Amino acid sequence: MSVAFVFPGQGSQAVGMLSSLLGRPEVDALVARADAALGEPLLSRVIAEGPAEELALTTWTQPAMLLAGIANLAAEGGPEPDFVAGHSLGEYTALVAAGSLDLDTAVKLVRLRAQAMQEAVPVGTGGMAAILGLSDADVQAACDEARAVPGSDQHEEVAPVNFNAPSQVVIAGHVGAVQRACEAAQAKGARRAVVLPVSAPFHSVLLKPAGEVLQRALADIDLKAPAIPLVNNVDVAFESDPARIRDALVRQAWHPVRWVEVIQALADKGVDQFVEFGPGKVLTGLIKRIAPQAQLHNVSDAASLQSTLAKFS
Repeated sequence: MSVAFVFPGQGSQAVGMLSSLLGRPEVDALVARADAALGEPLLSRVIAEGPAEELALTTWTQPAMLLAGIANLAAEGGPEPDFVAGHSLGEYTALVAAGSLDLDTAVKLVRLRAQAMQEAVPVGTGGMAAILGLSDADVQAACDEARAVPGSDQHEEVAPVNFNAPSQVVIAGHVGAVQRACEAAQAKGARRAVVLPVSAPFHSVLLKPAGEVLQRALADIDLKAPAIPLVNNVDVAFESDPARIRDALVRQAWHPVRWVEVIQALADKGVDQFVEFGPGKVLTGLIKRIAPQAQLHNVSDAASLQSTLAKFS
């Protein structure tokens, strides 16, 4: 048996997502550390009390999801993983799990990342959409067709940014180009093309300024070689050199998340058990489609923790 622990990104957050784990000393200590790292006891309050609209703000969601992933992991106390990985923001959680980043540094870093992403593109300028039921090549072709602005010689950016599962690709870029790409995808036979309610075109080239902010911040951060092998999003590579990890995190901000390839790389390493840590089961659903032969588990609260531990006992 080979086990990988995986950590989700934005979108799975929920008010009260740590409630069933609070009272455990190891979890309470992590929550206190995260609050202290941000210099205010608001993170735990927003997670516990909301409102949902506030928790959904990128600057709260990113540190909240990182804390939720690590808190569920700390409560687990079961088998050690052979590998770790995370989807988008979840890669930072995976780095904490692997001992490459400490929680205090990671919480501050992802808060900075969130602010940089939000400020890189004015609200209303960029957008994202999920394209379902179309090949990666056809999604790319739809984006290529959509870049030209009708009636002018101008071009706008749009490209695939999340390769989440077979026939499930998220695109991002300028709002108009995203809409045209959705129409082009449907003309090519897409089952659905759904505009997503997000505040920025995450992982698109429009987020390059956020990468530059991260580059400056990462230069001053103590980042260690992972104690557990970690496969990254941007290169699908198992990096141990801190300098190369820094570079990959910078590029990850404005390059696609290659999740299908990440899971395939882990399966090629012999991973046959995946455990998702954090609220929801988004990654579990995606992995089921990418590696249907794998055994899948989820730790998102006290009940799922006990259920998962029982399967490994």
